[in-house]
Amino acid sequence: MPLAVQCELCPRMCRLEPGQAGDCRIRVNVDGRLVALTHGFPAALHVDPMEKKPLFHFLPGARVFSLATVGCNLHCLHCQNWELSQAAPDEVPAYDLPPEGVAMVALRERCPAVAYTYSEPLVYYEYTRDSSRACRAEGIRNVLVTAGYINPEPMRALCADIDAAIIDVKAMSDRVYRETCGGTLQPVLDTLRIAHEEGVWVEVLNLVIPTVNDDPAMIDDLVLFVRDELGPGVPLHFTAFHPDYKLRNLPRTPRRTLLDARERARAAGLFHVYVGNVEGGEAECTFCPGCGARLIDRVGYRITANRLVDGACPDCGRPLEGVFA
Repeated sequence: MPLAVQCELCPRMCRLEPGQAGDCRIRVNVDGRLVALTHGFPAALHVDPMEKKPLFHFLPGARVFSLATVGCNLHCLHCQNWELSQAAPDEVPAYDLPPEGVAMVALRERCPAVAYTYSEPLVYYEYTRDSSRACRAEGIRNVLVTAGYINPEPMRALCADIDAAIIDVKAMSDRVYRETCGGTLQPVLDTLRIAHEEGVWVEVLNLVIPTVNDDPAMIDDLVLFVRDELGPGVPLHFTAFHPDYKLRNLPRTPRRTLLDARERARAAGLFHVYVGNVEGGEAECTFCPGCGARLIDRVGYRITANRLVDGACPDCGRPLEGVFA
C-alpha cells in the first residue's frame, strides 16, 4: 500500500496521504511519491520589462521572459494574481513547455533573462530549478519574483542557479503574516539572508496596505533589517495597494504614505528607495550615492534615460550597486 509522504519544501511541512495535495495544491502524493503536477505546464507566459518585476538594479531596460504555474503556499487576502496563485492545476488551462523549451523561447524572444513570477515560483520548485539550469546553459539569466516562504536548505540549493530575486516582505509582523497571508515572518527573513549570502542580487518589495502594515514603526523595522542585514545598497521598493481579491474594503494607498516611507528609509541610510504603482516622479529614479547625480530616469516601467557608464556614475566614477552587464 502507498505510504504517506512528507513535503519538506516550505515551513508548512505538509504530510500527504496517497492522492492528497499539499497546501499549495500542486505538490501531490502519487502512489507514495511526491510529485509537482505543474512541472513543465506554465499557466501564464509573457514578455515583460525588467522594471515590472520590479527590479531596478538588474539589467535595467531588459526584456524578460516571464512564466508561472498555478499554486502558492501563502493565501494573501490582497493577492493581485489570485486566479493563478489560489488555483489548482485542473482549474486553469496550461501550456506544455518543458525546461529546455523555456530557454528556447527566451532566445527566440531575445530576452537575456527569464523570470519565475506571478504566482509563487518556490512551490513549483523543480520546474524553476530545471528551467534555470536549462537557461544557464544558453547564457540566459534567471530571476525569482517571490514571497520567500521556503525552508533554508532548498532555498540555498536553488540559489546556485538564480541570478536575481525580488523578495516580497508582506510586513515586519508575524501577526500580519498570520492574519493576512496565512504564514509567518521568520522564514521570509531567512530567505532574504540566504539569497544575499549566496551571491544572488536581491531587491526587497513591500506592498503598503492602509491600516494593515503602514505603521511607521513597522516601516522602520523593515528599513533597519534591510540596512543592517543586507546592506544599505540593497534597493527597497514601497508599492501601492489597490483593493483586490478578499481585501476590497480598504482604500488605495495614498501616494504621500509611500513618499513618507521612502523619506524615512533614506534618512536611515538606505541608498536606493523607490515607490511603485503610483506616479513616483524622482522616487522612481536612481541617483548616485556618491555625488547625488541622477543616473537612471524612469516613468512607470519605462526607462527614459540611463547615464551609467560600465555600471558606474559618469560624474564621480562610483560603481552603482547592481548588475548592469
